[in-house]
Amino acid sequence: MALLVIDVQESFRQRPIWAEVSDPDIVAHVGELVGRARELGHEVVWILHAEPGSDDVFDPAQGHVRLVEGLEPRPGEATFTKTSRNAFTTTGLGQHLQQQGIRRVVVSGIQTEQCCETTARVAADLGYDVTFVTEATATFPITRPDTGDVLAVHAVLERTEFALAGRFARIATRATAFA
Repeated sequence: MALLVIDVQESFRQRPIWAEVSDPDIVAHVGELVGRARELGHEVVWILHAEPGSDDVFDPAQGHVRLVEGLEPRPGEATFTKTSRNAFTTTGLGQHLQQQGIRRVVVSGIQTEQCCETTARVAADLGYDVTFVTEATATFPITRPDTGDVLAVHAVLERTEFALAGRFARIATRATAFA
């Protein structure tokens, strides 16, 4: 089993919308999962999102494409940098998990409905048994560009669980993530 820690990186904290994050304690909640995974002997895989040449907070040249303070890989824990929303397409994550004989993944990170949900869906399509820990993910309100309507964070989280549960993933709490 592997815990995937997706995009819990400084880039997000540099954006003005960070003030509206669904879970201000996301680092502690992910850290709790990391500690439990390590305690149980499970793999921890770190994933960062980069947009080279974008000249924004996701451009590695800006210096924010790094884990937030409080989260740190141990020697031997894999770290991948992706340029797509899911953690498989532009990285060697699938090959790494295959080499380790891992067929079950636990998903955590930022943003719930984007990189985390998309990774969960792709993982399920690739045959992985997926556990999605919503309370160890974070997101922001979403504004619909064509209407200006805003989907509040509680609605984003609920929609993600409805879309994933029983189709692509098992929804779990931090306490039940590795059950």
